[in-house]
Order: sequence, then C-alpha cells, then structure tokens
Amino acid sequence: MKTLITIIILALLVWGGYTLINRDGAEMTPTNNEAITTPTPTPTPSPVSSTPTIREIAVTGSNFAFSTSTIRVKRGDTVRIVFKSQGTHDWVIDEFNKRTKVLSAGQSETIEFVADKTGSFEYYCSVGTHRQMGMKGTLIVE
Repeated sequence: MKTLITIIILALLVWGGYTLINRDGAEMTPTNNEAITTPTPTPTPSPVSSTPTIREIAVTGSNFAFSTSTIRVKRGDTVRIVFKSQGTHDWVIDEFNKRTKVLSAGQSETIEFVADKTGSFEYYCSVGTHRQMGMKGTLIVE
C-alpha cells in the first residue's frame, strides 16, 4: 500500500512539474474568448531644450505712450527690454521687480528678467503722472 501511495505522489509531482514547465515555456494560443494583444510602446517625450529662449523687445517711451502697448512671451522665457527714452521716462513692471532708471531724451537702458509666472501684468512709466495719463502697457505671459 505504501508503494502505491508513493507511486501516485510521484506521478502527481511529475505531472505538476511538466504542466508548469509547459505553461511557462510554451507559446500560449488564444481560446475563442481571448485576444492576442501586442504591447503598445510607450512614447518617448521629446527632450526639453536646455537653452532658454531670450525674447528681446525694443520699447520707446515718448509723450505719455510706449511704442509697444502689448508684449507676449511664454512662461520661462528670458525677457530683455531695450528701453529708449524720447523724454524723461522709465519702464517699470512691479510683479517681476524690474525697472530702468529715469532716463533723459536719447538715453537707453536694457533690463532682463525671467517670465516665471503666467498672467497679464501692467508695465508703466513712474515719472510724475505719466502712468495716469496712459503711459502703460501689458505684458502677457502664456
């Protein structure tokens, strides 16, 4: 009787091992309810440029107006304002804490900042009542 039980146990072990080996090593074929699916490759993101974009904008300040009333840039751009005064003016943008000196006619100054926040921001001339008289514009960061 012990011999018969031993033979049955060995037969089950051999059958179980054979089944495991065949299942893992053989190609599986689908049944009527199964579909063969091929894995979809994961798209590789395009590399981000390590070179920052520099947007240089020339702005002239004249009698209560700027030559450029709207400036559009992308978030992350370095904004370079080349400001030239045709009177006594400056160029100020509070949200980026940037301003030129008050310049006399014919003088110019360049300032730079990174547009690190999105939105619409007013720039203006802070001399006297120039801002109230309409010497302002809008920087739009998208």
